[in-house]
Amino acid sequence: MTQTTTGDNSYGEVSSGDNSSSSDSDGRLDSLAGCRVAVVGYGSQGRAQALNLRDSGVNVVVGLRRGGASWTRAENDGWLPLDVETAVSDADLVALLVPDMAQPELFETCIRPRLVSGSALLFSHGFNVHFKAIAPPSDLDVVMVAPKGPGNLVREQYEIGRGVPCLVAVHQDVSGRASDLARRYGSAIGGARAGLLETSFKEETETDLFGEQAVLCGGATELVTAGWETLVEAGYSPKVAYFECLHELKLIVDLLYEGGLERMHRFVSDTASYGDLTRGPRVVDEGARQRMRQILGQIQDGSFATEWRDEHADGGDRYHALKQARLAHPIEDVGRKLRSRLAWLRQPEDAAA
Repeated sequence: MTQTTTGDNSYGEVSSGDNSSSSDSDGRLDSLAGCRVAVVGYGSQGRAQALNLRDSGVNVVVGLRRGGASWTRAENDGWLPLDVETAVSDADLVALLVPDMAQPELFETCIRPRLVSGSALLFSHGFNVHFKAIAPPSDLDVVMVAPKGPGNLVREQYEIGRGVPCLVAVHQDVSGRASDLARRYGSAIGGARAGLLETSFKEETETDLFGEQAVLCGGATELVTAGWETLVEAGYSPKVAYFECLHELKLIVDLLYEGGLERMHRFVSDTASYGDLTRGPRVVDEGARQRMRQILGQIQDGSFATEWRDEHADGGDRYHALKQARLAHPIEDVGRKLRSRLAWLRQPEDAAA
């Protein structure tokens, strides 16, 4: 068993022998010819990856539970979906792309008994393998290809000839070719067009969870609501506070996304830039950094994974109560009313309602 790692804990760019970016012209797509790939799951990532693989000429089948909404959607996309057991029975590569909490039971009951010795198992998130909720058979290659973007973006970028970067890792290398197989798969879903970045299951899992909890989801939403509450408690209009603390966040995030800190400081006002540099560190101070370290520690030692698995096994009552309380926050009511006036923010489902 081997794990792919960069050695210095920094991302290494995966290539065919040098350090240049991989591309679809490097021949890796051809080496998937004759390979039967079973994509299990047809949610955001499952649908995007399955469609991209098919359009790249890969022999793909889709495995789903019969009767669900995903089954109908797959049929509408031109698939003849199979039940999971049938789909994986003779597959050379099984891509397990259902949600994290659904993976262990599905794997044990439907997939493990039908895996072919010498085949490969692929994940797009290392959670269950890294935290040992899934222990793959020792006679399989086990790899990860994790697009750094949601499924809709993975599909959209592929369709216009571009791609979303992918993290690539090897957990178990039986054939001696697991890393190459992961690169071929990443190329087939369009990732090589933007870059295949080498990592490990451990690094991908722990950094992904930390980013979600401390910055992207947990950190951002708490900062937004705390800022809104501070202004409203001081007597300012809830509507004005909404625009200042939530609505305009997209403008800043887009600048950061497009060009990092330099682009943001270039396009905001000098007043905003000075406020960032002098006041930001007061909000995210050493105390906040210490709490981030504690959160990371709970991810690294597995206690978060255990807590989340236990919560799911108990029916998720606490999780649903916390989510309901968050969605009942008054900023949501203010936001709904303001967004209803902004036609460019309306989603297709809003028009159908």
